[in-house]
Amino acid sequence: MSQLICWLLVALVHLVPALALFRPALITRLYGVAPDSPLLLFMHHRAALFFAVFIACIWAAFDPGGRKLATLLAAISMLSFLFLYVIYGRPAALGTIALVDLIGLVPLAWAGWHAFQQ
Repeated sequence: MSQLICWLLVALVHLVPALALFRPALITRLYGVAPDSPLLLFMHHRAALFFAVFIACIWAAFDPGGRKLATLLAAISMLSFLFLYVIYGRPAALGTIALVDLIGLVPLAWAGWHAFQQ
């Protein structure tokens, strides 16, 4: 599997939550946060952070110099969610997100291993 494909797959994991930066209605659809909730601002900001991880992964797909940092950013994003998901009792409503992150760890591990071998 090429590093390009791996990084694009990891970017894809972060794409939908990143799109909520530009389409805040996705926050309601994805996470059930009401449009008038004060949490909407927090989740909107969270979408900006997902956008940063998404951009880092796209960058890493084409620039080997950014791969170590992108590995760390994506790993923190994905592993922290999975850890918290388990700690909070594996809420069923977030099961799909956990599954996508878990599957996304495979290309991240491969690409990250190669990033740190260079």
